[in-house]
Amino acid sequence: MSAVAAMRLPAQVDLSAFIALLQRLQVPHRVAEEAGEQVLWVPGEQLAEQVRELYARYPQGDDALLVPPSAALAADPASGFIGQLKNSLLTSSLLLLTFVVAGLTLLGDNYEAIGWLSFVDFRIQGEYIYFSNLSETLASGQWWRLLTPMLIHFGILHLAMNTLWYWELGRRVEARQGPWILLGLTLVFSLAANFAQYLWAGPSLFGGLSGVLYGLLGHCWLFQRLAPSAAYRLPPGVLVMMLAWLLICMTGIFELLQFGAIANAAHVGGLLAGCLTGLVGGALARRSG
Repeated sequence: MSAVAAMRLPAQVDLSAFIALLQRLQVPHRVAEEAGEQVLWVPGEQLAEQVRELYARYPQGDDALLVPPSAALAADPASGFIGQLKNSLLTSSLLLLTFVVAGLTLLGDNYEAIGWLSFVDFRIQGEYIYFSNLSETLASGQWWRLLTPMLIHFGILHLAMNTLWYWELGRRVEARQGPWILLGLTLVFSLAANFAQYLWAGPSLFGGLSGVLYGLLGHCWLFQRLAPSAAYRLPPGVLVMMLAWLLICMTGIFELLQFGAIANAAHVGGLLAGCLTGLVGGALARRSG
């Protein structure tokens, strides 16, 4: 494959930080000085276009999100992980809060703690659980319940799967659109997912980040379709796998096998909200770009 000049820049432009980013990304390249210019050469036009797009967004080489874990951690695992935390402070903070709540609720076994975070209030009497309705809960001023179910997780596998996916998707949004957009999207998707589950199943006990995750998935997917971005370019098969998992859950197979109920309406509600924000955000980004 022949070398392509991805960029030609004046000799006084400092490319050291961007070159360091390319090295962390393991992008094959070389820099040469020709006729008073710096010329960045890469193998192939497709890679050249990606490098130009990367430089347009991160000329200072400060996008740790795009560094593959294998590349970022190969040289120095500690600095690689710390660097990702520093560049994803909101994502890390929300995950820390989720872990704290998981500890306080004993992963679903401490009903007294869960009672403060569930979508509607409830009380346990003997072997039965009695729920309040939403209007009563809100009338008592407990508005935080509209959002807090996303922090409740039932079991270590539930917690592990949701937090790993939030770490993957949340960092992408935080890097591309900033921490405040990520916070806003997280709250909107949580609200949409919780309301969808309540409207579908009525007063019940549910929780987890999965509704938010499907929202982030839909957001990244449609945003990327309208305004292509390296940050939102998901690995092949991820979207298909997540949607297939959603459909499998909706068959009721897990309830039939007595693995526990799945909040399918929350997943669908989050996904639809994410598709909507992805359409709006992508359209705005495409117009401004």
